[in-house]
Amino acid sequence: MSKIKKEVLAANEKYASDFGDKADLPMPPGRGFAILTCMDARLDPAKYAGLAEGDAHVIRNAGGRASDDAIRSLVISHKLLGTNEWFVIHHTDCGMETFTDEVMRGLLASSLDTATIDESGWRDTGKGPGSREGDYIDWLTIQDQAESVKADVRRIKSHPLVPDDIPVHGYIYDCRTGRLVEVPTP
Repeated sequence: MSKIKKEVLAANEKYASDFGDKADLPMPPGRGFAILTCMDARLDPAKYAGLAEGDAHVIRNAGGRASDDAIRSLVISHKLLGTNEWFVIHHTDCGMETFTDEVMRGLLASSLDTATIDESGWRDTGKGPGSREGDYIDWLTIQDQAESVKADVRRIKSHPLVPDDIPVHGYIYDCRTGRLVEVPTP
């Protein structure tokens, strides 16, 4: 068993030993909202948004982007579980700003091993074979944080499965200060 797996299982055992009344939490989020944010390990939505277990849905992906799957989750969150307010939260110093679709596609075509980054940018140091399957994916990279937040809020608001009366707020989490900075959206 790997060291990481042992650590995770030990932490889970400790958590489960004091689980208490969490088993009685209802499925719908108690505070009736959802957050779409990045998977970056530096972000802790429970802390920066003041959440306890059962409060809100938190949907995470690379960049916190409004992908088809993220919208699918938001629609389920509203339609079946009653959320009526949503937050799109991107962040400063996001890895999604460090490459383009073309860079990712090239790296994957070369090998499937982990790439490295240096002052010249991303480069593949792995052994092939790679795969051209990455050519068929929109990687939803980010060139400008504020513009990507605006684009994602617009996409969500204009989606035909999203009711017009759901407020969708846009923010950028500042990794240096821990603050949420509002991105005004039309």
